[in-house]
Amino acid sequence: MKELAWEMAETHRMMRRFYDRGASALGVTSAQWRMLLRLAREPGLKQVELAERLDVEPITACRIVDRLEDAGLVERHRDPDDRRAWRLMLTKKATPILEKLRILAEEMSAEAFSGLSPDEIENMRTALGKVRENVSRAENAQKGVA
Repeated sequence: MKELAWEMAETHRMMRRFYDRGASALGVTSAQWRMLLRLAREPGLKQVELAERLDVEPITACRIVDRLEDAGLVERHRDPDDRRAWRLMLTKKATPILEKLRILAEEMSAEAFSGLSPDEIENMRTALGKVRENVSRAENAQKGVA
């Protein structure tokens, strides 16, 4: 089992490095593309929620948001329920970059998963989903959440 966990982590590292190189050619850092894609999937996240999802410190997320806001790709909106919090939204200027990142992800996936059948890919997705569920359940047990 230990080797399988290492293989999963190593595969993730290699895929992320491959994607980072392509994204940097578009002028987007690893942290920025991760943030843009997360906000595309979950618009309106609070900065603290975004930091948690990306597994970074809130101050780190704030600095990345500052850069994206300066570039005109992200806007901060006051949270109507908590005046201390900001909700983050992508701007229309982010759309072409997100489209290029989507194309890059499709190309990378095609390369990474070449030679695997659709059934093999589906089985892998199912197995990884179970692993995520198990880890989530174990984390919640550690936190004392039912």
